[in-house]
Amino acid sequence: MTRLRTIRLHQKKENRMKNYTELSDIEDLKQLITEALELKKSTSTLKIGKGKTLGMLFFNPSLRTRLSTEKAGKLLGMEVMVMNAGSDSWRLEFEDGAVMDSDKAEHIKEAAAVLSQYCDIIAVRAFPDLKDKEKDEAETVLNSFKKFASVPVVNLESATGHPLQALTEAMTISELKKKDRPKVVLSWAPHPKTLPQSVPNSFAEIMQNLDVDFVITNPEGYDLNPKITKNVSVIHDQAKALKDADFVYVKNWSSYESYGQKLSEDRSWTFSAEKLKLTNNAKVMHCLPVRRNVVIVDEVLDSENSVVIQQAGNRTFAAQAVLKRILEEKVKAKDLGKNA
Repeated sequence: MTRLRTIRLHQKKENRMKNYTELSDIEDLKQLITEALELKKSTSTLKIGKGKTLGMLFFNPSLRTRLSTEKAGKLLGMEVMVMNAGSDSWRLEFEDGAVMDSDKAEHIKEAAAVLSQYCDIIAVRAFPDLKDKEKDEAETVLNSFKKFASVPVVNLESATGHPLQALTEAMTISELKKKDRPKVVLSWAPHPKTLPQSVPNSFAEIMQNLDVDFVITNPEGYDLNPKITKNVSVIHDQAKALKDADFVYVKNWSSYESYGQKLSEDRSWTFSAEKLKLTNNAKVMHCLPVRRNVVIVDEVLDSENSVVIQQAGNRTFAAQAVLKRILEEKVKAKDLGKNA
């Protein structure tokens, strides 16, 4: 899986970003975070996106990703078009050589090519089915757009990753940390539904590229893909893992080993006020939406320790930094073409 390449933290050559489909598309994480924080301080709309169009396709529901990315595009001067794939459009076929005699009326080859004529950047959101690990890890939808589109592609959450969300978390931790190397804990929590590993995957990946003491805690049977977690300490004792934590990212995910299954709904893993007392007065994070009193209790979510609203606000500026970098690359390529 190409998305598991290490992010280059310090790159001597000029930063480039042709797509943002995986975290390895970031050439200098520290610089991108700095730029996102600077964009947050700005109150003016930039002109780099004037005359450009961002097209967003959603194969699955969205609130924060959809609205924050739309706002980010507009803050860069872009026009934004949004479509719910399958309901606002024809159902798409992704299989090469398919005999299209069922309910799928359009092939990705034509769809991506046509969208590339209407849009300067295409952003796509497509969840996994959580039934076939190999199929989900192939990232068919996202990679098909990359293959057949002639414009840059942005990942708004795919089967295995959510790089925009992860950049937001890195930005938020950088913004709030009170010491050079904070302890960050990714803690599993119960949930009534089976959820993908995409958000925790990307969080685990980006934390390994920040200067933090990173620990994962989850019940037996819920370890994430070892190709992503690599040498990260995984502790199955939540209380032990939470000791002295400065940030706790609370998130549910289904089993990776018993792929897509919910092995338990152990409410003892719910993040409570008692769990918070085990930490170093930690900031509590969650990507939202959050199931109150199942994933995190009211007392914690409504406390000053909760930074979930600040996180959600930062989604705009993380997306803005990414779109700006892609637009800059397009301008650079156009100028090079003129001078060739």
